[in-house]
Amino acid sequence: MRADAEAQLRAMGVHDPVAESRWLLEAVTGMDVAEQILESEGPATRRATAELDALLARRAAGEPIQYVLGAWTFCDLELLIDPRVLIPRPETEVVAQIGVAEVERLGERVGAPEPWGGGLTHYAVADLGTGAAALALALAASLPDAEVWATDVSEPALAVAHANIAASGTLATRVRVAHGSWFDALPLELRGSLLVVVSNPPYIADHEVLPASVVDWEPSQALISGPTGLEAVEHLLTTAPEWLDEAGTLVLEVAPHQAEPAMSMAWAAGFAEVFVRPDLAGHDRALVARRRADR
Repeated sequence: MRADAEAQLRAMGVHDPVAESRWLLEAVTGMDVAEQILESEGPATRRATAELDALLARRAAGEPIQYVLGAWTFCDLELLIDPRVLIPRPETEVVAQIGVAEVERLGERVGAPEPWGGGLTHYAVADLGTGAAALALALAASLPDAEVWATDVSEPALAVAHANIAASGTLATRVRVAHGSWFDALPLELRGSLLVVVSNPPYIADHEVLPASVVDWEPSQALISGPTGLEAVEHLLTTAPEWLDEAGTLVLEVAPHQAEPAMSMAWAAGFAEVFVRPDLAGHDRALVARRRADR
């Protein structure tokens, strides 16, 4: 089965047919890599063959492997993924990592939550435009004392977020979900108190050409911002200061070519310290805007 799947994927021109064949076979059989090797000579069941063929047909139609599998890993968290939400990408992991580091910089502890800690919290952070709740859950997994707010204007996306949060075990006790546009979704009592806000907002301009695997499958509302691509980024930068703690930080994912104009917007919004961090590929990716400069 695996050899046949790999051959079909290779003929489709996918980037990594070896890995994808392994993932697809695991999805239909439940066998990990070692088990697949041990069972490679055994006969495949009709059901497994039919299920694999169906997944391969979806892949041949151009559907991204993440949606075909129905799950993907982000910051060591396995998340349910479908076309209602963006596919979590490695570039976004740096936003989560910086968000955690900013909370630690402000004196809060980081690390895996204790299973007996329950839902006890003493500060709040937020993930705006949460989609599958990838960033929200990544924050909750590393910030044991944080109440994490996850917001999105898309109700279909929030359905996926709810599913992922429910499947996260004890993390779910500290993650709150709210429907609405950016900060408008949050309770007014949070205004002026958020230690960190993270977001992967839409930052693609109307005129930009995207690969078919993106534009044909992923939700355009989460991709396209407007004529410049910076509309959502600018809105978050101008609105965040009234919601952040006096020492709080906003961390936004941006496109590399947007780093300079986004930094200018952050300075204009009154942030005291602004800089951009690279992603794993070395591209400018995470805009960090602090209300109070680090001393």
